[in-house]
Amino acid sequence: MSEIAHPRSAQSVRKRFLEFFQSKAHRIVPSAPLVIKDDPTLLFTNAGMNPFKDLFLGLAEVVDPRVADTQKCLRVSGKHNDLEEVGYDTYHHTLFEMLGNWSFGDYFKKESIEWAWELLVREYGLEPDRLYATVFGGDQVEQLEFDREAEELWKQFLPAERILPGSKKDNFWEMGETGPCGPCSEIHCDLRTDEERAQIPGRDLVNTGHPQVVEIWNLVFMEFNRKADGSLEKLPARHVDTGMGFERLCMALQGVRSTYDTDVFRPLLSKLEELSGLEYGQNEISDIAMRVAADHIRAVAFSIADGQVPSNAGAGYVIRRILRRAVRYGSSGLGIKEPFLHKLVPVLAEEMGEAFPELKRSESLMVQVVLEEEKAFLRTLQQGVDRIEQLLQQRAQPHLEGAEAFELYDTFGFPLDLTSLILREKGGTVDEEGFGREMEQQRNRSRSASELKAGDWRVLEEGTTAFVGYDALETDSRLLRVRTVQVGKEFRHQLVFDHTPFYAEGGGQVGDRGWLIAPDGHTIPIEDCRRETGLWLHIVRELPPEASHYKLVVDKSLREAASAHHSATHLLHEVLRAQLGHHVEQKGSLVSPSVLRFDFSHFAKLEPEQLRSIEHAVNERIWANHPLVENRRSSMEEALAQGAMALFGEKYGTEVRTVRFGDSIELCGGTHVRSTGALGLFRIASEGSVAAGIRRIEAVCASAAYTWVNERLDALEGISERLKHPKDALKALDQLLLEREADRRVLEGHRAKRIQELSAELRAKRSEGVLRSFVGRYDEDPALLKDALFGLKDEMTTVVVIAGVHTGKPHLNVLISSDLVAGKGLNAAQCVRDWAKHIDGGGGGQAFFATAGGKRMEGLDEALNTAQTWLATLS
Repeated sequence: MSEIAHPRSAQSVRKRFLEFFQSKAHRIVPSAPLVIKDDPTLLFTNAGMNPFKDLFLGLAEVVDPRVADTQKCLRVSGKHNDLEEVGYDTYHHTLFEMLGNWSFGDYFKKESIEWAWELLVREYGLEPDRLYATVFGGDQVEQLEFDREAEELWKQFLPAERILPGSKKDNFWEMGETGPCGPCSEIHCDLRTDEERAQIPGRDLVNTGHPQVVEIWNLVFMEFNRKADGSLEKLPARHVDTGMGFERLCMALQGVRSTYDTDVFRPLLSKLEELSGLEYGQNEISDIAMRVAADHIRAVAFSIADGQVPSNAGAGYVIRRILRRAVRYGSSGLGIKEPFLHKLVPVLAEEMGEAFPELKRSESLMVQVVLEEEKAFLRTLQQGVDRIEQLLQQRAQPHLEGAEAFELYDTFGFPLDLTSLILREKGGTVDEEGFGREMEQQRNRSRSASELKAGDWRVLEEGTTAFVGYDALETDSRLLRVRTVQVGKEFRHQLVFDHTPFYAEGGGQVGDRGWLIAPDGHTIPIEDCRRETGLWLHIVRELPPEASHYKLVVDKSLREAASAHHSATHLLHEVLRAQLGHHVEQKGSLVSPSVLRFDFSHFAKLEPEQLRSIEHAVNERIWANHPLVENRRSSMEEALAQGAMALFGEKYGTEVRTVRFGDSIELCGGTHVRSTGALGLFRIASEGSVAAGIRRIEAVCASAAYTWVNERLDALEGISERLKHPKDALKALDQLLLEREADRRVLEGHRAKRIQELSAELRAKRSEGVLRSFVGRYDEDPALLKDALFGLKDEMTTVVVIAGVHTGKPHLNVLISSDLVAGKGLNAAQCVRDWAKHIDGGGGGQAFFATAGGKRMEGLDEALNTAQTWLATLS
């Protein structure tokens, strides 16, 4: 997008912020990815400080003591969750930009407050009499004092009546249940008209949720770390973390009453007006729907651009929920019954692509993924509506129980408010309390199975971990810290050492396994190694005996196998780009000792000849025996100049490691073979789709390829042996399949004839009268009976109940003709559930036909007698 001249345009506001702090000796850094990969406490970056957590905790070296950026953030889960507010008010968002300046042990409150005032008033030109500042008023329980220093600093610029003390809730910032925290000073702006301001002072509306008296900047003074036991400890150094909501700042500077009225959102809303034929600002229902769609497409698109596609688990499931929420509002609020969200992606890429080039680079992928997700959910939406109709079919009043509403949520992705909306339109209700109970039970099941509860660290010695695993597989090391964690019902211990040869899971490569050996020879298996906020965590089941040092030994065979698959992944990536095109980008990977899995952007299935060509090209690079050429301390600029591929969605430091094999060069921290010849053989095991526009190749090399080939040779030999070792095994197999198909056609003919005979028999055996019914035994295949009975469902006043035994198991079949279902409210599914109790079984089905199976054959006569008694009441 070309530069906009207007000094208060969104683009200019963002640029001026960064230039201002660059003039204050801050290094300008790019936004970190949205998806968090090395912090189990977060799914997404939800605050500007997340990428700097290691620096605040003193777990990483400070290279630049002053930094500024604009960080994309997502608040849709956990403590900071704004999802349900989005659309209903005019200022909450899922994805937002956080403009921030940071000090790591450098300046503190004085400079932060003075520069904030200088930027807002002198640079941006906000009216001083519209600004208010809050300061931390202290907390007796935590024994934290009133922030008098911040209050005195603000008195340089504001009268005392516009400096307001705040509670711990409002003025003590915490990222989550644990982690860096500290008192903060918020800057609020009163955007009301002069008439409104004269009626009620702005100070009375600060932090009350008023849409025109809003917080625009939060200056956080990081001094503490919140521990797992709830206590506070001082951080190694004092830091500054400021966050200014970009969208709210634009609202204040552009003189509008909503963030959605700024040029950040207006292009998206204009496109929605075009797509819906409705005008924004004319109807509350359609306005909410437009705000939801405009907001949510930003969250979805940025996540896809960062490598996170919608899926059924973890971060991918959150993104799918957001996308489906937008589709739902488009359908119910805008009347758009076809895919439309993907048409907003080009608008977003045009408006924000200059500040975030990943949007331009991934535009076609984002469009394709969003379109396919929309199509899938619209199909699901209709299935859900059909299910509601089915549930309500036999009820006098339209009402859904909580368990039924939860089934719609769990199976079809129907949020409760959508189900309630559909029921309201039918004049009915939903048991919302019951739904809440079902939801809580699911949360408890999930929480008990997977929730990680971490204790506090027991620090034995200060220090950080030096990784020596590129050059050694064992080393002597000192234990620095220990903690115990609980996952479900299992307990593990996490150990941190000053040196380690263990590779910690990252970049798709699994963590090393091996052993910890104490000086007395006691050996403890190390089950895994992971990184968390700058710490190398060695996972064990038992604590080691106390000692001054330990020997850490990596499992050599597992490391070598994983390294081989990692090197093969690099070769595969290079070949895919060479043969398919430079649109191919890595979207995910798994590198383990047994297999490599590589996800990449591509829009078509790979044909067998393409796979053979790719496989051959990788093997040619293996046979060329290219040596590993690595540079462990390259600047990002040098690496990119050499042609190294940076994987978008990964977080890189100022210094990076490059790995080259022939023409393949990537930024990579993983372990690799010394030369490609060590890979031996490369074979593609499978190729398929994992999401719209995302393909997946699974492959093996080295010893895993040897095993893979032998397994298939053994299988081929087994097939040949069963075919009596024919000269041409494929020809013999084809002949066998032809014979099988001929036999199947004969059997189908017999089956069709038997179905006709059964239908005729049952039709003839029906009693005559008000109801034409038959109750009796048929020891037939239940599938045959079902097809035979389906032929009777449209014959008037018919009821058929059959009991029988097939393959040693009792079964029941109930048919009720369509006229009796509609006219008398009879329900075969309810009947079969009641009668199945006689055979210790259960079943279900539709109102006109249902089946049940059981264990107790002697109960069949009891079931038939109960059915006869029931029929007698109908006559």
